Amino acid sequence: MTLVTRFFGRYEHTLDAKGRLILPSRFRDPYEHGGYLSAGQDGCLALWTPEEFDQQMEAMAAGATESREQRQLARVWASGTIDVAPDSQGRIVIPAHLRQFAQLDGPVLVMGAIHMVELWNPTVWDDKVQGAERVLLEN
Repeated sequence: MTLVTRFFGRYEHTLDAKGRLILPSRFRDPYEHGGYLSAGQDGCLALWTPEEFDQQMEAMAAGATESREQRQLARVWASGTIDVAPDSQGRIVIPAHLRQFAQLDGPVLVMGAIHMVELWNPTVWDDKVQGAERVLLEN
């Protein structure tokens, strides 16, 4: 039986001057041998385990055969993706092009997003989740 890694929780961290981010200790084990960092949906960065990244790559490849728009999306996504491995202090380096995409320049929310970890600018996160939070409050 294969164990499936699931991520949950919210942590507040800060980028250092070299563009490094400390991963919360509870998120580090699945990335011990590396992972992949890409532009994510809604303006965040997605940190994938190798297994989840392979599934995402397959989905992108399949979509790229269906339309010009999907091919362009796959090209942009793949060209901007990097492999990462936490250092001995649990830090990953986020390159400038991905920091710019996600508007990361100081505080970063490190969020468990079930099958990946997402990295968010706190202001962007607040704007994106207002509706969802309202639904939870009303139920």
